[in-house]
Amino acid sequence: MGGAGRGWHGAVEVRGTTVGPTDHSRKEGKDVERDDSFELWDLKVEAIQGDRPMVCDHAEGSGFEVHGENLVFSPGQTFPLYPLAALLPLLPAKQRDTHPNDWMTTDTDIACPDPNCGGIFRVTRTGRRRFRHADVTAVPLP
Repeated sequence: MGGAGRGWHGAVEVRGTTVGPTDHSRKEGKDVERDDSFELWDLKVEAIQGDRPMVCDHAEGSGFEVHGENLVFSPGQTFPLYPLAALLPLLPAKQRDTHPNDWMTTDTDIACPDPNCGGIFRVTRTGRRRFRHADVTAVPLP
């Protein structure tokens, strides 16, 4: 969602890259730039072979990427619904910074939800992407 009509002007310069408008708040009669940006990890989800045969409709190497709120599939790539349903609740947590000792940071392999399938889904953090609060919600920052 854009920030039109909510006082958004200009652009934020982050590490030499323009990432979008900034919130200009009035403070003591002066314009104050407010950085509303945040970062999420991009993820790669890939099926790998476990110690038992894969019986579901996923092949070794199949998978997708997560960029922000978007699942990105290669052309012609499919992914089974039930493993996707099991993975979805974990992906937003994997996108965020977590404590170095948290299992969400250290554990990368997630078993297929079918107890008869040996498939494992490896979730890898691949890079960081910067977003603006005003572009992803209509709720203003406090």
